[in-house]
Amino acid sequence: MPVRVIKPQAGPQEQFLASPADIAIYGGAAGSGKTWGVLMEPLRYVTNTPDFYAVFFRRNTTHIRNPGGLWDASMKLYPLTGGEPNQSILEWRWKVGGGKIKMGHLDQESTVLDWQGSEIPLIIFDELTHFSETQFFYMMSRNRSMSGVRPYIRATCNPDADSWVAKFIEWWIDQETGYPIKERSGVIRWFLRLGDSIVWADSRAELIQKYGQPELPGDHPDQVKPKSVTFIPAKLSDNKLLMQTDPDYKANLMALSRVERERLLMGNWKIRPAAGLYFKPSDASPVSARPNNIVSIVRKWDLAATEPSESNADPDWTVGALMAKLADGRYIILDIVRERLRAHRVRELVAKVAKMDGHNVRIGLSQDPGQAGKEQAASYVAMLAGYSVSVTKESGDKITRAEPFAAQWQAGNVDYYTAPWNKTMLDELEAFPTSGVHDDQVDALSGAFSLLNTRVAAKPSTGGQRVYADTFAE
Repeated sequence: MPVRVIKPQAGPQEQFLASPADIAIYGGAAGSGKTWGVLMEPLRYVTNTPDFYAVFFRRNTTHIRNPGGLWDASMKLYPLTGGEPNQSILEWRWKVGGGKIKMGHLDQESTVLDWQGSEIPLIIFDELTHFSETQFFYMMSRNRSMSGVRPYIRATCNPDADSWVAKFIEWWIDQETGYPIKERSGVIRWFLRLGDSIVWADSRAELIQKYGQPELPGDHPDQVKPKSVTFIPAKLSDNKLLMQTDPDYKANLMALSRVERERLLMGNWKIRPAAGLYFKPSDASPVSARPNNIVSIVRKWDLAATEPSESNADPDWTVGALMAKLADGRYIILDIVRERLRAHRVRELVAKVAKMDGHNVRIGLSQDPGQAGKEQAASYVAMLAGYSVSVTKESGDKITRAEPFAAQWQAGNVDYYTAPWNKTMLDELEAFPTSGVHDDQVDALSGAFSLLNTRVAAKPSTGGQRVYADTFAE
């Protein structure tokens, strides 16, 4: 039988697996080999340490079971070393050696209490920024061992400027550019948690000298116990195997919006959503003639139902965005309807515009949560009998929903028809996501783009029209 050698790739992955730190955090960009790095980590013990136990944590079980996720990846690796899976409980066991690996979740803050009394020699957080600081430090208290293996923690992450992790590893990050400092990769520092504060030093001895009690021996239970930490950044370019087997993956990252591209391709820990980063007017082109190569066309509505008043001088707008996809893969914004009206007049406006657009334009509506939203959606569908209607429940925040459209805008793949509504549209897009500035046109345009790229099954409806409802609530 041929011998299989399981080893890390040279570079950051190898450095990560060789680190002696109590806590080693790895990654900082997509496609950098993070998952395979942490999957290899427990293999050094599972076949030769009977009481060894490792637990992988994701924020929820869905992330573990997703196609191509943590469990799927482990199925490619662990059987090679004699691991036997139990998918129902997401656990691996080794008959030779007696080691165990469990994959679990911490979906709620209180879920950590499920691990009270546990003894886990190796804790691995996959995507550490998805967990709270409270969860991380509570689970540190479960990181103990009677197996003979010194307890330790490993973690992976992608950049998130607003996470507690960004603060925790800031010494390894250039605070001006947001990029990791190359010379500090893998360098070990030491910390103590004193109350809610974390104090750092370049050595364990320095912390003990400053905060310990000299008259107590180093193993006294009341003596301070510093922990060592390192951060090892890696990018897609460090994962030679992935770049060889999937050379198009870089193109996928390049197609992201500017903010996500900086985070996931370049490993930028300081980039944040800000005005001008999503929709620069210069990235799109005005056209003076309606194209003749339209392959799909939709009008997506972002509904509001309030007129300006003394108590509410600046309410949200009702916006209907007409967008088309062209045969060459480009997109064009053909029209923006933008009004502030009461509910009954909004209904009149939607019906009037549908008649103006014609039956070849698919109409998109959003369904608000709850029974009232369901009834409103059903009412609009009935009113628009004879038209193709798509009703969806919006998911994710506004920035997340805008990302796919923003990526195409930034790539120069979006045109807009020259018309009086251009200025207000461009002003709003450029300001996104500024607090206090309206984003109704952004919502409508993002929804139109999503609708143009979503294939859903038609549902039968009274009135003879096609009702498209990928997330329609019956």
